[in-house]
Amino acid sequence: MPSLPAMSNLLLSYYGDDFTGSTDVMEALASNGVPTALFLGVPSEAMLERFKDCRAIGIAGTSRSETPQWMDEHLTSVFKWLKSLDAALCHYKVCSTFDSSPGIGNIGKAIEIGKALFKQTVVPVVVGAPQLRRYTAFGHLFAAYQGQVFRIDRHPVMSRHPVTPMGEADLTVHLGRQTSLPVNLADLVTIRAIDANARIDALAAEEAGILLLDVDGPETQAAAGQQLWRLAAKGNAFVAGSSGVEYALLDAWRNEGLIGEKPEFASPGKVDRLAVVSGSVSLTTERQIRRAMAYGFDGVDLDPLVLVGENAELALDAAVAAGVASLKAGRSVILHTALGPSADRGGDIDRIPGARHRLGQALGTILRRLIEQENLGRAVIAGGDTSSHALKELRVEALTTLLPLPQTPGSPLCAAHGSYAPTNGLQIALKGGQVGIDDYFAQIRDGRGS
Repeated sequence: MPSLPAMSNLLLSYYGDDFTGSTDVMEALASNGVPTALFLGVPSEAMLERFKDCRAIGIAGTSRSETPQWMDEHLTSVFKWLKSLDAALCHYKVCSTFDSSPGIGNIGKAIEIGKALFKQTVVPVVVGAPQLRRYTAFGHLFAAYQGQVFRIDRHPVMSRHPVTPMGEADLTVHLGRQTSLPVNLADLVTIRAIDANARIDALAAEEAGILLLDVDGPETQAAAGQQLWRLAAKGNAFVAGSSGVEYALLDAWRNEGLIGEKPEFASPGKVDRLAVVSGSVSLTTERQIRRAMAYGFDGVDLDPLVLVGENAELALDAAVAAGVASLKAGRSVILHTALGPSADRGGDIDRIPGARHRLGQALGTILRRLIEQENLGRAVIAGGDTSSHALKELRVEALTTLLPLPQTPGSPLCAAHGSYAPTNGLQIALKGGQVGIDDYFAQIRDGRGS
């Protein structure tokens, strides 16, 4: 790992537990005047030098789909590198739906590693992000779906997540099952109190552990941001949570004159052909795929079990041939392993060791070959876990925000950077399963920010 000088201009460094969540943070920062670079691993000195003027540096990771043992082996070294950048805060970024379990994507374990490395008494956690229609109230998480807000354990998608279904809405309980650290709560009453600083300091000192800060709207989000900034100044620079961390901090930074006005992003324009690979089984992605096919996209069904089976190479070749045929005919194409929850083959996939990771890699390989053969300039990967493993196959080294999507934040169009010519300069969007409007794929094809 290269030894690098501290980047004293940095407001924030972060590790995203999946790739879609990592671009979510990048979008939140870049669209609000904080230039941000997202790397797909610890970068070389030369690659980091390209982005020396950035105010935030991120690493896109895969810990959301990994075990605690994997975290022990991999997170410590990455956290050490992020700490060496000497940013004002270091953020372990998790999904705003907080889906995790003791065995997979254990958020408590990651917090334990960061807390020990940064040698701090308490780790603040913010999950609520009203911009994404995620809210926490008295420790309970709520999330929107199709215009309605659901408690997370009753959410039509997240309560049935194929790997880490959310069966508990009280995040102090949910997180408490993943760690031996005590989990305290600064609830809505505490956050809004006149003596909030004193109350939160008392909670932080009461038991050295984790402090969850409620956020249910603009007022409490701004208050949480002030608390994060204040607690960082008191030696608690390592924080955890969703991109609600960044949205909260923006108010504090702007109040102190640390960041300027929001920049303007020009539309990159429409492309004639767009290639999409999807490993998502969510209802949201199903609607998006069906809408796209109704408006001229070709759909290609892929059998996920064949893609990770003995005849995987033949299946890859067939998938690429089908995609190329559509693209040569001048049409956009979506290659997908499922159309909604009813087509989920997760139970069968999980019987094959390592199959989920290999499936993501297979989809990434298919997409890379389509980009190479058809000289594509824009593409999409759908599915949070899928994106984490598929994007690596594109040989991309870093991402920056090309076009934020304020109507559906969390899945911007990005510019790819690296030394591999076919994907250097590629315009790529990483879409979480439950993210985006029904017209999302056409929106990306057309380069529309709203």
